[in-house]
Amino acid sequence: MKHFFHKGKDLSKPTLLLLHGTGGTETDLLPVAGMIDDTASVLGVRGNVTENGMPRFFRRLAEGVFDEQDLIFRTKELYEFIDTAANDYGFDRNNVIAIGYSNGANIAGSLLYHYKDALRGAILFHPMVPLRGIELPNLTRTPVFIGAGTNDPICKPEETNELAEMLKGAGAQVETHWENYGHQLTHTEVQKAADWYSLLK
Repeated sequence: MKHFFHKGKDLSKPTLLLLHGTGGTETDLLPVAGMIDDTASVLGVRGNVTENGMPRFFRRLAEGVFDEQDLIFRTKELYEFIDTAANDYGFDRNNVIAIGYSNGANIAGSLLYHYKDALRGAILFHPMVPLRGIELPNLTRTPVFIGAGTNDPICKPEETNELAEMLKGAGAQVETHWENYGHQLTHTEVQKAADWYSLLK
């Protein structure tokens, strides 16, 4: 997968896995990563699917309608890529925190839904429920931050609440932060995520 890796100043910190939104690239969330932890290592990944020339992490059939088979395939692809990258770059595979926005948050959520050990934690900005009708792995004590919009036209509040409850039901420790700026990722939302991250043990 097209990507970049930047070795951080403090190797005891988590490696931040950056997952862009539709049309983004592997460097889009670098400013966000800098706000959350500017001493951590960073692995930015570009989605392997294109939609009208725009990179994505998995196909969709329509707005808000995921191609579930492709989602499952691409989730496995990303999971295995993280394994490879950890080996290649020498970071701790068990200490990876995803930072995803929109489509990137959805693939990060799918990692949590499918693999117990995929992520140490996740920051999900404006995610949707990746998949329904499956049993989640044991996510006991896995910390998850969700940034959401009360008036998000793409990810309705009901969807946010459903995702949070499913993750909590699997044992994850979920904190949801609400804003009123639609699907937009705001500075205050990122700052709240940084505050949440700073309290992780």
